[in-house]
Amino acid sequence: MSTLHLSLKQARQLHLAAQGLLRPPKRKAQLCDLLSTLRQMSLLQIDTIHVVARSPYLVLFSRLGDYPQAWLGEALSSGKLFEYWAHEACFIPAEDYPLLRHRMLSPQRLGWKYSSEWMQTWQQEISQLLQHIEENGPVRSADFTAPAGQKPGWWSWKPHKKHLENLFSAGELMVTERRNFQRVYDLRQRVLPEWDDALHALSEEEAVGQMLRNTAVSLGLFKPGWLADYYRLKRAPVSETLASWLENGEVMPAEVETLGRCYIHQSLFPLLKAIPQPTHTAILSPFDPVVWDRKRTRELFNFDYRLECYIPAAKRQFGYFVLPILHRGALKARMDAKMLRKEKILVVRQLWLEQGVSLAQGMLHDLRQAISRFARWQGAESILLENLPAALAEEWGNGWML
Repeated sequence: MSTLHLSLKQARQLHLAAQGLLRPPKRKAQLCDLLSTLRQMSLLQIDTIHVVARSPYLVLFSRLGDYPQAWLGEALSSGKLFEYWAHEACFIPAEDYPLLRHRMLSPQRLGWKYSSEWMQTWQQEISQLLQHIEENGPVRSADFTAPAGQKPGWWSWKPHKKHLENLFSAGELMVTERRNFQRVYDLRQRVLPEWDDALHALSEEEAVGQMLRNTAVSLGLFKPGWLADYYRLKRAPVSETLASWLENGEVMPAEVETLGRCYIHQSLFPLLKAIPQPTHTAILSPFDPVVWDRKRTRELFNFDYRLECYIPAAKRQFGYFVLPILHRGALKARMDAKMLRKEKILVVRQLWLEQGVSLAQGMLHDLRQAISRFARWQGAESILLENLPAALAEEWGNGWML
């Protein structure tokens, strides 16, 4: 069999096809599309920053187009998905609960996300908390007050917040809904009354194997070194698994320009005869699966990117919450934006074009349309532009009405 050779552009196109970002949606989104999109990605990372729409909503918007943000909460409360630690905190399709259960049964391996010492020290109070939930129903951290004199701060959690988070990591509590994006916790036995570890749990080996397979499908095209990060797997048997996939025809090798040896999952085999051209322009979340592995993003898209909201303002190269912009198969720009919700204005603080990107009329049109869709979906009625490359400023001025 002759070796398949692909350009870097073709490799990107296959990856974006697997991620649902090659073409814009063909029709108005329906609730079932949200679930199929989540299954296509395998994981939807959660983050609470909301200078623009929160990340999980934005990741879905990039693929679905205009849709009601309430759908995500409906899918969670109806049990079609669940929350747990996967890449990081993620929404995960309900049918994949068995893949993560072994982590819940050994939560001490989750690092800072679980403290055996805390659970032992507060054993009586935690038992009382579980009894309270059993008798009174689901709770939020906000239902409990902080101790007098406790200083505010991200990690100055009140004891009950730590109790709830540790019980969540141990799988004793599950998130049944989010109110104002705050977790609402209930007993696992009440959420999944039919679950029995003896009958339904997978071994860690089985679960890891399926997580690697999910990753291969969601990446579409991949280097072996990209597989483990998707679910943050440690000591994953990548080489052995890949050898098995090659033997049974689940993947095929390909030589890719600048990347070297890569592998293509069989779900993409039908596209190899005529790889479809990318036509989608989308504003991505910093936590989108396409960019959350910064090394993969550099290798595949030649896009050097990091999230700078956690570093001091004076040390930022770009901005607080900079959004990559995908244009027809390549990451060609990045944008620092803020949604003024009361004023119904999307403020583009600054927009940067990647080195070597030239602004043809087609790209100007696509960028303007993408920014307009992004703003309108969040309820904006106008767009205010502050700092733009000269060519864009000449075309767009200070903004436009929607």
